[in-house]
Amino acid sequence: MKTLAQNIQEKLKASGLTQKELAERANISQVMVHKLISGKAKESSKLVAIAGVLGCTAEELMYGLEKHVPTSNAEWAGPMETWDSNTPLNDDEVEIPFYMEVELAAGHGIAEASEYHGPKLRFAKSTLRKSSVDPTNAACVRVSGNSMEPVLPSGSTVGVDTSQTDVIDGKMYAINHDGMLRVKTLYKLPGGGLRLRSYNIDEWPDERYEGEAIKQIKIIGKVFWYSVLM
Repeated sequence: MKTLAQNIQEKLKASGLTQKELAERANISQVMVHKLISGKAKESSKLVAIAGVLGCTAEELMYGLEKHVPTSNAEWAGPMETWDSNTPLNDDEVEIPFYMEVELAAGHGIAEASEYHGPKLRFAKSTLRKSSVDPTNAACVRVSGNSMEPVLPSGSTVGVDTSQTDVIDGKMYAINHDGMLRVKTLYKLPGGGLRLRSYNIDEWPDERYEGEAIKQIKIIGKVFWYSVLM
């Protein structure tokens, strides 16, 4: 696996930008860019911004992987907003419940709250079709905590397909963990166990659940979309 420094070097070369231009566009110091490219710095809270400038995802910079997480550039029929049931929808729009009082904890998790039936988010039907998501099985919730940074900063919003509960290794899922809602990438273990992985692996090491412990985990659905707009 390539290092963060190698991945940034490759993306920077492909972009045709200089280190100075990258620093200016990502709103970070040129010194920090140099440290990341030289390998002196192993992480940065600005990875999402750097990735945006280089036309990739933060995960590609960290792991060199592509198409590993759900797309973050959903096709909105309009700006991201909430509205009430009296707001008319366009022909290519559909409304997805946005449970603002329910957070998926990207950390230890929080106790599951009651559903919130107020605000909704607008999605283009074509966006959901591309991800093979039935709107009746979709819901949006917030993520809290830093364990999924830099891909999902605390306060991000994720879209969950509740019909997709079969684990595909390396995909992101919302889970009910003994009454707490969390979002993690999941991997199957022999014997029906699960490994929970965070992107911020330095602070949040892998968690393994096997045997009786796996009964505490219920898969709510697969994350098919996310937004870091807060």
